[in-house]
Amino acid sequence: QVQLVESGGGSVQPGESLRLSCAASGRFGSIATMGWYRQGPGKQREFVAAITTGSTTNYADSVKGRFTLSRDNVKNTINLQMNSLKPEDTDVYYCNADVWPTEGGNYYPVWGQGTQVTVST
Repeated sequence: QVQLVESGGGSVQPGESLRLSCAASGRFGSIATMGWYRQGPGKQREFVAAITTGSTTNYADSVKGRFTLSRDNVKNTINLQMNSLKPEDTDVYYCNADVWPTEGGNYYPVWGQGTQVTVST
C-alpha cells in the first residue's frame, strides 16, 4: 500500500506564504508524476500543479508566478511553495501521485487525505 502524507497547511493573511509538503511511503515500484489539486465546498476538485520525475512542471493559470513546485526523487517528496496568497486560494489541498506497483501492471492514482489552506484577513 502506498500512502501520501501531506503537511504544511494553515491560516494566513492575504499576501503571505505557505509551504505544503507531500511524502510518499509504503511499497511501490516507482512514482511518476506527482502534484497538487484543491477543492472547496460544493466545488469540483481542480488541478493546481504537477511535476514529473525529470522536474518538468505544469501550473494552473490561476497560480502561475505565485506557486513553485519542487521534487526530491530520492525521498519521494514534493513541496509546493505558495507565495502572494489570495483569499480565493482557500481550499483543501490534496497531493496526488501516479504509482507503479511492485508487481507491475499499470500506473494508478493515489491521493492524500488533504490539508486545509485558509487565506483571510
